[in-house]
Amino acid sequence: MKALTIGILAHIDAGKTSLTERLLFETGVIDHAGRVDDGDTQTDSLDLERRRGITIKSAVVAVSTPGHRLSLVDTPGHPDFIAEVERAVGVLDGAVLVVSAVEGVQAQTRVLMRTLVRLGIPVLVFVNKIDRTGAREDSLLESLRTKLSPHCVAMSTVTGIGTADARPTPLPLDERLADALAGDDEFLESYVAGTASSTDYRKALARQVAGAAVYPVFFGSAVTGAGVADLVAGVYELLPSRERRADGPLDATVFKIERGRAGEKIAYVRMFSGALAARRPVPFRRPGEEGVGRPSAVRVFEHGATPVSGEALAGDVARVWGLPEVQIGDRLGESADLSQSRHFAPPSLETLVYPVDPDQTSALYTALTRLSEQDPLISIRRQDHEITVRLYGEVQKEVIRTTLAEEFGIAAEFDESQPLLVERLHGTGHRVRHPAPDERVFFWATVGLRVEPGPPGSGTDYRLGVELGSLPLSFHTAVEETVHEVLREGLHGREVIDCVVTLTDTAFYPPVSTAGDFRGMARLVLQEALRQAGTRVYEPVHAFELEAPASALSAVLRKLVELRAIPGEPAITGDRCTVDGHLPAASAHDLEQTLPALTQGEGTLVTNFAEYRLKPGGGGPGRVRSSRRGRTTA
Repeated sequence: MKALTIGILAHIDAGKTSLTERLLFETGVIDHAGRVDDGDTQTDSLDLERRRGITIKSAVVAVSTPGHRLSLVDTPGHPDFIAEVERAVGVLDGAVLVVSAVEGVQAQTRVLMRTLVRLGIPVLVFVNKIDRTGAREDSLLESLRTKLSPHCVAMSTVTGIGTADARPTPLPLDERLADALAGDDEFLESYVAGTASSTDYRKALARQVAGAAVYPVFFGSAVTGAGVADLVAGVYELLPSRERRADGPLDATVFKIERGRAGEKIAYVRMFSGALAARRPVPFRRPGEEGVGRPSAVRVFEHGATPVSGEALAGDVARVWGLPEVQIGDRLGESADLSQSRHFAPPSLETLVYPVDPDQTSALYTALTRLSEQDPLISIRRQDHEITVRLYGEVQKEVIRTTLAEEFGIAAEFDESQPLLVERLHGTGHRVRHPAPDERVFFWATVGLRVEPGPPGSGTDYRLGVELGSLPLSFHTAVEETVHEVLREGLHGREVIDCVVTLTDTAFYPPVSTAGDFRGMARLVLQEALRQAGTRVYEPVHAFELEAPASALSAVLRKLVELRAIPGEPAITGDRCTVDGHLPAASAHDLEQTLPALTQGEGTLVTNFAEYRLKPGGGGPGRVRSSRRGRTTA
């Protein structure tokens, strides 16, 4: 049996979830297609998703037909939940990118397509809503080619577009398609010789799609079902599948974690090779760590949204119980590849959160930690009785607030979101301290630490400059954990990133030395080394691409300068202009809000996290503090 896992991706409101419902209906999994507005879809299973009419968590459903098992991953379309999309992308064999025939290519559509192209993931484009008033065909195809990829090629045309009777008609296999397949040497040879058959066309198209060299475009409507059967046929024929088999070493990845009704951890696993079964030992690995678990239950997505008990084989998606130590991103199997890359930007906002009832502070931190298990890019920090949450946007904040209230019974309040500032080392620092009994506070420990800048994007690198056996292991652990704690605090209350910390000196004094002595001494020494090196505060900066009517160029440029943006040279084509450049993340929301008024509603903006840049003012403020209870916000 062939196995294939595909993702359904799109800008918000393009019709992803509706398309997933229609695909399930067309393949016989359900007897009627649910509607987002009615709250009866298969994949939007959370009450909050049904009420808001948006996808928040990625969901998996499966279709089994003779010879094939197709796993569908429905992903969020709102940019605030881009972390969910990131994890789904890493387990896909291919993707269906949904574009509205009315709204056309949106900002999030372009972000998603760029990522899929960069990762070499095969893509089919489905132009949805051809039955809606205002739907377009020719101009939309041109937009797909100019804004997404010049290799988008139409597989159908539409009669009655923009009406309830709209229907797609397959296009012939002719010179138009031959031009798109010109990069396939085998096909080109038969085409030039005049012997290319329809089979040759289809085989060449499948090869080019599998190589992410061509992106077929299907037209249709998820509501009426028009064109969906052609899309299903294209998925089976054009996207690359693998044999569902048990041989080979175990290699799988954990791409989602949720909690069951009893609070147990449930891991969503995509199988790449080998087999996974209950009560069979399973090695799991992440950079710098590894362990072994024994699943208590394995359930495979086979037909529909409810998995069934069984052995998971290569190509399957499964839910696994009984692995409490695993995290999102872990690889299962001894020979699993640990090379990882982040496909989307990290969060660039942070906010303080606190309970309405101060007695629930500990419960709030526990609940947020539980939520961060499911979304590790939303990190939680607790310092001086304050809890900080990192996130992508305001919608995400509202979802967290509602989830805390409904799932954990905690009423929480959030301060206004602020840009996520960080600290970087300005120089190098090295300090060594020994016990000094004549001081009022001293520790029975010798610790030396050197700090130095690392390359941008390198994170924190903790190294041993002493023999591992020079200290008991618990003392080494105490020092390392303290190093990471102090770096999260920084000198200005911001996390220190992209640095190398080396343990250079150690000594302990039996029988009085304890792990607590090494924690206290490591804190003092590292703080002194950081002050010697000095740190500067950096702010997140986004790369942006803005398209607007040429008549609005002057107003747009004035606004960009006002927001501290650094625009490039504008490009004007006909009555449209394009401006790209860099913009502080703190100004991105302001630009999004004012752009419609500046461009009469015809401007589009795409932003992506680019880098951290030195914040004007150098030393920078302390961390974000609540404006309530007499505090000030930095």
